[in-house]
Amino acid sequence: MKPLPFGSHPLAAATRRQFLGSSFGLGAAALATLGGVPVRGDVAFDDRQPLALRPSHYPGKVKQVIFLHLAGSPPHLDLFDYKPELVARNGEDCPDEFYEGKQFAFTSGRPKLLGTPRTFAQHGRSGAWISDALPEIATLADDLCFIRSMHTDQFNHAPAEMLLYTGSPRMGRPAMGSWITYGLGTENQDLPGFVVLVSGGSNPSAGKSAWGSGFLPSVFQGVQCRSQGDPVLYASDPEGMSREVRRTSLDAIGELNRLQSERYAHPETMTRVAQFELAFRMQMAVPEVMDITRETPETLAAYGAEPGAASFANNCLLARRLVEQGVRYVQLFDWGWDFHGTGPGEDIRDGLTNRCRPMDRAVAALIRDLKERGLFDETLIIWSGEFGRTPFREGRTAQSAQLGRDHFPDCYTMFLTGGGVKRGFTYGASDELGFSIAENPVHVHDLQATILHLLGIDHLQLTHRFQGRDYRLTDIHGNLIEPILA
Repeated sequence: MKPLPFGSHPLAAATRRQFLGSSFGLGAAALATLGGVPVRGDVAFDDRQPLALRPSHYPGKVKQVIFLHLAGSPPHLDLFDYKPELVARNGEDCPDEFYEGKQFAFTSGRPKLLGTPRTFAQHGRSGAWISDALPEIATLADDLCFIRSMHTDQFNHAPAEMLLYTGSPRMGRPAMGSWITYGLGTENQDLPGFVVLVSGGSNPSAGKSAWGSGFLPSVFQGVQCRSQGDPVLYASDPEGMSREVRRTSLDAIGELNRLQSERYAHPETMTRVAQFELAFRMQMAVPEVMDITRETPETLAAYGAEPGAASFANNCLLARRLVEQGVRYVQLFDWGWDFHGTGPGEDIRDGLTNRCRPMDRAVAALIRDLKERGLFDETLIIWSGEFGRTPFREGRTAQSAQLGRDHFPDCYTMFLTGGGVKRGFTYGASDELGFSIAENPVHVHDLQATILHLLGIDHLQLTHRFQGRDYRLTDIHGNLIEPILA
């Protein structure tokens, strides 16, 4: 599935270079005669309906994705990756081989090992180790698929988030949600295909680049919705403008843009028209889907949601409402998980307990709610940060009363649940102190490839030509994590 650039003007396919590179050109015909991969036709886009449903490469296991990102990265060693040997060696000097020659965000010199102060227990028939910070998620242990051998290339927040969502630590690439809606479209033409919800009082460190469309048509960028105030900024009509006047204005703008498109064949022109039309439809559809007062008191209580609040709990409930209405990809960012120990709120004892309490409740409620509504098997839910936390004390706070950990890209834990993945399953492992991967390493590019696969997309085929080369989400990397597939 190698989508063409937007624009259906005849001039767009008039050159010899484009003919030779197309699915009907000589190169494609020659490849077909070599007995290789069957030739696939390029995806046919209607630039007047860019979010229309498009066929996947093969039947997907899921229809939509909810990605729960704990921005700042929670301390996995205090939540999911129990290390008795690290606890036994708490306070000892870190062995040379684990820190010499390595770069950390805030630690220099010889740090002290930090065993978890949390209480761990095994849960469910799977026997998954989960700490006392997550009592609600622990009850769902047999629904979760843990990856305990994740690793990334970046040790600071913004580049690590960019790598996770765009495949590159630098700005300019499309986000995962943009790639997915570019490849598949979305079911509800009155709502965006890619919606972003932010809580914690701040955008993630990567900013809005984490949901930008990069070099893809701009209609595929994530639309940030809010649970407080207007659901979408600047979507409301100006004071004194009726819906009829807005319709007349859009018709006039659309006609001017169509004339422009016929004359210059710029691929973004008709995309802009499609965006204006989507915004017009969203004015009616978005307020309804974002209105959680329509939920029962029991549902609100299960999530810990409060109408009008800007909270992670509200956003988890909104995520369920959005996928229920056919939104393809919902991204939640919850800022405030950078546990360095610089204050009581960043301490991995009481600070982590307080931070986890509303998240634990909301995530568990989301999973149960999706099950009850028959959406669980067609939805992929992902829980993760952008990297892990060190098995030693953060250097700046090593002498303080608080316990905190530094950034750590070499090994961390995340989980998936919902359709397409094994439940009650753990894949990969770190060593006995949590410094390195002991078995089955999983890079963020592998995770990206697997998410696309579960949606029915071959990550090697979903490409876009930009500045003379084909790009894809996984760049030149990525392998399917086959052992976790159901």
